[in-house]
Amino acid sequence: MTHKILIIDDEEKLRSLLVRIIKSEGFEVFEAKDLKSGFKKLEHTDIDVVLCDVKLPDGNGVDFLQNIKGSFPLTEIILLTAFGNIPDGVQAMKNGAFDYIVKGDDNDKIIPLLHKAVEKVHLQKKVQQLEKRIGDKYSFSTIIGKSKGFEQVINLAQKVAKTDSTVLLTGETGTGKEVFAQAIHENSNRTGKSFVALNCSTFSAAILESELFGHKQGAFTGALKDKKGFIEEANGGTLFLDEIGEMPIDLQAKLLRVLETSEYIPVGDTTPKKSNFRLIAATNRDLKEESEAHRFRSDLYFRLNIFEIKLPSLRERAKDIPLLANFYVKQFSEKTNKKILQTSADFIEKLENYSWPGNIRELKNVIERSVILSTGDILTSDVLPYEMQHQVEKTTKSMSAFSMQSIEKLHIQKVLNYTKGNKAETARLLEIGIATLYRKLEEYNL
Repeated sequence: MTHKILIIDDEEKLRSLLVRIIKSEGFEVFEAKDLKSGFKKLEHTDIDVVLCDVKLPDGNGVDFLQNIKGSFPLTEIILLTAFGNIPDGVQAMKNGAFDYIVKGDDNDKIIPLLHKAVEKVHLQKKVQQLEKRIGDKYSFSTIIGKSKGFEQVINLAQKVAKTDSTVLLTGETGTGKEVFAQAIHENSNRTGKSFVALNCSTFSAAILESELFGHKQGAFTGALKDKKGFIEEANGGTLFLDEIGEMPIDLQAKLLRVLETSEYIPVGDTTPKKSNFRLIAATNRDLKEESEAHRFRSDLYFRLNIFEIKLPSLRERAKDIPLLANFYVKQFSEKTNKKILQTSADFIEKLENYSWPGNIRELKNVIERSVILSTGDILTSDVLPYEMQHQVEKTTKSMSAFSMQSIEKLHIQKVLNYTKGNKAETARLLEIGIATLYRKLEEYNL
């Protein structure tokens, strides 16, 4: 890739000399005799580095710096001046100049400086592309699901993402809680800042405290140096605490204090520190039930439960199974260099009839295994695990009048009739969330 350099200087002879020198290094060079024409070049060409004179007919290069940086933040500027002026040099650097050199005296520095400036531009563009790819990966548009109940959940997450409120993600294991946490972070005003995730079920109580709050050197055996905790790492960004229902009671009290005061004390320290972070917590437990049984602090539960989003299980969104399956088939086909063009009807039917106790995580594993075992370009049910090939078929049409599902379906229908189809009022009377109601309506074909 050829890098583009723009020279802005009203001295035609010097400009021509610089063009020849810089072109000989393999750069593509553009010229302008004043600030106005230089800015037009920047608007129409992706310039990497600008070499700009300080004194120009229509303005001062030091002041012009701010205009360039404001409109083209990735472009680097090297200022040229006929006379070394320390105040101008200091102001130039403050305004964002890459460097400030004297014409004639520093000509031998121009080429090395250009290479350094171009390298910086290249790195900045790579970082920007990486950030965009990360943002795209965790955007709500990439979360797969078209069922009504699931779309309701995405809508809730999109709304809360724009705020700074604490979010509690609930639902069974494997329903995609961390994916939602990432998407909320990437669509908030904290995007670009740290997103740090900690699984509370992974560590013992003592280690979890150290991981969360950090520790001072010598705080305990093996603490050979100071260590930052996840709370400090999340400063300015988002802290995601997965499986928060597994957090020990004593540690819950310390977390509550941080949420209320933004202050925490590392293990072995006595001086409080501050951290400004957004908390997103997740659990597969019923924290209300846990708090009533005194296994989880009720004050922390109320602090976490500002905005709860319950993610539906995969069996509650069976219509999304073909979409998810085809997505993972494509992903694992590319990963294993296999050419799988489609999935057979019996393959999808077996997936839809399965109960998926492990939810999306289990589906992903099953698809990967199936792709590995496949020998042709069509996935058929014979590559599925034994229990999925020989499962008992669903018998929703002949649902027993004595089953709980049958009673639930009948009750929901009665309340719907009573409210004349008003779903919000129906959900209120049933004492369930509107998203849960939509899932039930879809499940029972009401």
